[in-house]
Amino acid sequence: MTALDAPSLASEIADAYAHRRLIQAPTSRDPSFDLAAGYRVEAELTSRRRAGGHATVGRKVGFANKAMWRVLKLDTLVWARMYDDTVRFAPTRGPVELPVGRMTSAKIEPEIVFKLRAPLAGGDAAAALDAVEWLALGFEIIDCAYADWKFQPADFVAAYGLHAALVVGEPRPVTRDEIPGLVEALPSFTVRLLKDGNGVADGSGKNVLRSPALCLAELGAAATAAGVPLAAGEVITTGTLTDAQPIAAGQTWTATVAGLDLPDVSVHFS
Repeated sequence: MTALDAPSLASEIADAYAHRRLIQAPTSRDPSFDLAAGYRVEAELTSRRRAGGHATVGRKVGFANKAMWRVLKLDTLVWARMYDDTVRFAPTRGPVELPVGRMTSAKIEPEIVFKLRAPLAGGDAAAALDAVEWLALGFEIIDCAYADWKFQPADFVAAYGLHAALVVGEPRPVTRDEIPGLVEALPSFTVRLLKDGNGVADGSGKNVLRSPALCLAELGAAATAAGVPLAAGEVITTGTLTDAQPIAAGQTWTATVAGLDLPDVSVHFS
């Protein structure tokens, strides 16, 4: 074990989010705090959330950019769990209303979201999509309790993976005869992120491990290796397609895609 024990650190992180209080990242206080320690804290927080009546509904990924792995000494992406009170489905018309008053320094990320119809342990893009029930365009809202947004992968995992909320747009069912077309489309589609109707960022499916489907497959392999494999029914969000953008109350954010048949998704922050 590291000098920072999991129960104490879980309490500190939960308290920091609850009271909008910034703390120093664990790795800045204890150089021995590693990914294994981060996952112990994440597991402790998950246990507490479940004990409080909140079910886990899926997972989000972090560091889905392979170019960063060598610098950060990673050999795969990282992940954290999402919960029944943090995942929201957008209405067919109009934006989701989401309060940000309890968040510390929130940002928004457009992402591709999958729901699994079968367990997934890895494979290629086609194998990953064969396990998918539906996909959707979504927004992950991330929030950081670490000062100046300074953290390492182990810190990220320990702090809920920075997960504050997930807004899921209208899902599109995935049928087996569509899989070859999706394998081709998912690396190349483009996304545009708008704030109050004005474009602020652009991205592409290739920004997450060359394809959201490949990112899903990588997560399947990583979770299986860690002894917590992806299960049928899990909702998975696969990493930001653009740079994360800071948000504030009163703003309306919309994401739209080209090259992939998915409806827009919008969220209004109050």
